[in-house]
Amino acid sequence: MGSASGGNSADTPRGRRPRSNRSLKDQHFNGQASWMSSNINLVNTIIGAGVLAMPLAMSHMGILLGIFVIIWSGLAAAFGLYLQSLCARYLERGNSSFFALSQITYPNAAVVFDAAIAIKCFGVGVSYLIIIGDLMPGVIRGFDEGADAVPFLVDRHFWITVFMLVVIPLSFLRRLDSLKYTSIVALVSIGYLVILIVYHFTKGDTMADRGPIRVVQWGSLIQVLQSFPVIVFAYTCHQNMFSILNEIRDNSHRSTSSVIAASIGSACCTYILVAITGYLSFGNNVLGNIVGMYQPSIASTIAKAAIVILVVFSYPLQVHPCRASVDAVLKWRPNGWKPIRTTSNDSPVRVAPLLPQTPVQQKSGSEIGEVRFAVITTVIIVLGYTAAMTVSSLDKVLAYVGSTGSTSISFILPGLFYYKISDPESIHHQRLAKEDDDESSADEEDGQGDHWNGSWRRAVLRKLALGLALYGIFVMVLCLGTNLFFTTAH
Repeated sequence: MGSASGGNSADTPRGRRPRSNRSLKDQHFNGQASWMSSNINLVNTIIGAGVLAMPLAMSHMGILLGIFVIIWSGLAAAFGLYLQSLCARYLERGNSSFFALSQITYPNAAVVFDAAIAIKCFGVGVSYLIIIGDLMPGVIRGFDEGADAVPFLVDRHFWITVFMLVVIPLSFLRRLDSLKYTSIVALVSIGYLVILIVYHFTKGDTMADRGPIRVVQWGSLIQVLQSFPVIVFAYTCHQNMFSILNEIRDNSHRSTSSVIAASIGSACCTYILVAITGYLSFGNNVLGNIVGMYQPSIASTIAKAAIVILVVFSYPLQVHPCRASVDAVLKWRPNGWKPIRTTSNDSPVRVAPLLPQTPVQQKSGSEIGEVRFAVITTVIIVLGYTAAMTVSSLDKVLAYVGSTGSTSISFILPGLFYYKISDPESIHHQRLAKEDDDESSADEEDGQGDHWNGSWRRAVLRKLALGLALYGIFVMVLCLGTNLFFTTAH
């Protein structure tokens, strides 16, 4: 694929013709996020409290199969992100979203896609609030043994309310890039958890409680099926990928691909490190939350506090895509978005989605009005707070939401979108293919062509995209079946 750069002057060396009219239009919108901040936000979206369940998953699968599944799931998630970056090239710079993409692929199903994303992100956000309520009483007891004498200090409702005062202002930030500093704090918390687990493994102070170790052999089929969704869903970050593509300063193909590789790669290495060291520390006796297995100490108490910090700063990363999807659902009208034909003096006639404003007028994609933005955000926060205060466990609900929402966002939608939009008969694909061919011709004139047949490459990618969508359907059926038939049996 040719570069999808933002049209900076550096992309058109002296004596060389402009890449394409689409790239020239991109000059009207310049992202502000750096490569590093984009990578940090994506990594923080990926790695959550679920990292603590990796040792248990490895105990069910054995070390070899566990490592393979972690790497495989990372590659599948990375390919879904890659397809999203390719799909974004069919949209105007700064307007990428699942909704905008569905308008030129499956317009009648757009509301279903965004509703699934909104429900998934909302459910994950509520689970974060529940984790805060569950952990904070233990954190307080760890620092003060007499905390039970003050009832509200060990009341989960009190701590959920307190931390809402932290997440509310963060949830009202418009740009994902604005959360880069809180994401850094969250990643420091993850780093502390990883160091704690590795430290206890190297110290060997858990050997007395360690059970048998499985290297090649795995547990029962039911255990493997139960652990597989945990690893698959641990890479879900696709709901924020379009925001990152909209905001990143350099949206060239190389830059966005490197963000995907760096974020998924670092998450994969973290998961493998925690899974192996945590599993070798406790063997088959390991539990779902490995931090809770260590002897009470200041270090383990700080680790619980680190989990709280992690989920607090991860909550706004779920509100951001949830708000965008809710807004898209509210804007959706049956047959209300129809393609229009646009022309320019130096480009062929093409089809474009009818947007509320022209791309030149928009500052960061389909901007939500101030009042609408405030109302939607407030409703999400209030409903989330109410759910967290009234429900103590959402495990079963999240299991179903994850089985449907995560698989749809990570595999099915990216695969179906790219398969549809890259159809050789699609006018969108014809336009982009022509631009790619023009860029390839320009590169060959400058001696920079890669001599890789673009048509053949696009055909292979299209087949792989369909394969990813089918894989997503398989994972969805497998995970739903596991939740329906195996969880209760276990």
